[in-house]
Amino acid sequence: MSRIGKRPISVPAGVKVEISDQNLVTVKGPKGTLQQQVDPQVHIEQKANELILTIEDEKLLGAKHGLYRALVHNMVVGVTEGFSKTLEMVGTGYRAAAEENGKKLNIAIGFSHPVILDAPENITFETPVQTKIVIHGINKQQVGNLAADIRAIRKPEPYLGKGIKYENEHIRRKEGKAGKK
Repeated sequence: MSRIGKRPISVPAGVKVEISDQNLVTVKGPKGTLQQQVDPQVHIEQKANELILTIEDEKLLGAKHGLYRALVHNMVVGVTEGFSKTLEMVGTGYRAAAEENGKKLNIAIGFSHPVILDAPENITFETPVQTKIVIHGINKQQVGNLAADIRAIRKPEPYLGKGIKYENEHIRRKEGKAGKK
């Protein structure tokens, strides 16, 4: 049995969880609503302020047990606290600006034109400094995916470290040319 799957999920006050007959879990909270389809062989019970996930066959569904527990837990955390990822831009003239109340992101990253991104639903951009991008949202997968897409616009290069990187990411640096002797 999955060690992660065994742990119950605590549901805080103000969060409403609905489980349909087709194993569609809907979590409503102060920040929004999220839905997740769960495998029919994974059973979800709601007891008081806790959700408990159980499985029928331990050998076949051990991995799914932990997976669905983590997905439902992320939904509960997302509608109460939300998730965020921070990206840093390293390079001369690299800058970003959030526009239209965080619904658009304008990035100048060394191309001949600025890169303009529209935020998906439930996602907002914030630029506390011109070289930092903060992505806020209630869906952990969506926030992480968007952060990876923005990083892929200009990945950090190994010689000077220029590009877009995650906040605490360490870029492995290479030595330049050794020179002639």
